[in-house]
Amino acid sequence: MLYPLSLAVFRQKSREMPLKSFVREIGNMSKKFTKKEKHECRRGGAYIAPDSSPLSSTAGSSTALTEHGRWANLPPELLLDIIQRVEARETCWPGRGDVVACASVCRSWRQITKEVVKTPEQCGFLTFPISLKQPGSRDTPIECFIQREKATSTYRLYMGLSPALSGNLNKLLLVAKKVRRATCTDFVISLVGNDFSRSSNNYVGKLKSNFMGTKFNIFDSQPPKDSLVQSTNRSLQKTHSRQVSPRKPMFITAKISYELNVLRTRGPRRMKCDMYSIPASAIGQGGTAPTPTAFTNCNDEAQLGFKTLKSAQNVPLVLRNKAPRWHEQLQCWCLNFKGRVTVASVKNFQLVAAAEPSQNVAVPEQEKVILQFGKIGKDIFTMDYRYPLSALQAFAISLSSFDTKPVCE
Repeated sequence: MLYPLSLAVFRQKSREMPLKSFVREIGNMSKKFTKKEKHECRRGGAYIAPDSSPLSSTAGSSTALTEHGRWANLPPELLLDIIQRVEARETCWPGRGDVVACASVCRSWRQITKEVVKTPEQCGFLTFPISLKQPGSRDTPIECFIQREKATSTYRLYMGLSPALSGNLNKLLLVAKKVRRATCTDFVISLVGNDFSRSSNNYVGKLKSNFMGTKFNIFDSQPPKDSLVQSTNRSLQKTHSRQVSPRKPMFITAKISYELNVLRTRGPRRMKCDMYSIPASAIGQGGTAPTPTAFTNCNDEAQLGFKTLKSAQNVPLVLRNKAPRWHEQLQCWCLNFKGRVTVASVKNFQLVAAAEPSQNVAVPEQEKVILQFGKIGKDIFTMDYRYPLSALQAFAISLSSFDTKPVCE
């Protein structure tokens, strides 16, 4: 096979210089970050260089484009080969950050990187922030853990087996802060641990409970793809005229319900999740789940308020907790977590699809665990999820287990 001369030269040099060194050399051209960009990298954020048009470019951005010019003008075949090699080599964090660095070079690099990097459903990797709103892998669950900080009422979601096993390979995905109010409890979810403002770009959604802590709504900052939006009675809330940054609209994507235990019988909690944004057909043969490809900016004042999402394809997916079995010797309720849960807790659960006979969903698909959550130590919990749930949806469902539910236990 014949290659362009520049591509052949790169292949010859790649044998002489390790790919890691080549990527590091690429990263050296971005040393003159702005203060904001440095802050994003320091806190582990996946920073992507924004698009800039010639009409809106400032003197600083023009300088950056000049510095990136020699990289932006690489032949497409060479550029594609570079990014494919980087993507294939780095399969976990923190090495996965090299893929993000390639997308941060310039517009042409970013476009090709977005074409090369697949969704979590296809490859099982979480690369860009939008991956947190895309369905997980179909084949194997994505293994994560949640670290609870009682002093600050914060919950941090990491990608990894556990703090002890993953070590420095942990990747911070999402952070939630618990806010108690007079009639409800909110779990505000953000991409970082120091910014929970609803007007911020780091804000991704929240979980809100009722007064009893038995019903929860999952809110998203943007509507998923292929969904219909229905306004509730509280929609269309106008922003104040003096407000500088209008708050993002809120879309109800799911509802979580815990059954009341009036007779105080022994046993685990019983829960049900109505996933409004996911059709029940998603778990069937050839089914698909909504997969957003980018964050949308929905700050229009006329759209502010609370809206309920209904799937555009028939009935929504319903999840129920898997029924445990009673162990006579241990005298307790048991579930097979396959070694991922080691401490008995009323918070532990596994969710499976609850399909109706008319939906023609195969029995193996109904028995497949879509989300499991359980305790492994003091303030440490594992969370493993798979298709059709996203990391954000799985995290929000798991957060509902932390709220106090005296009438359900």
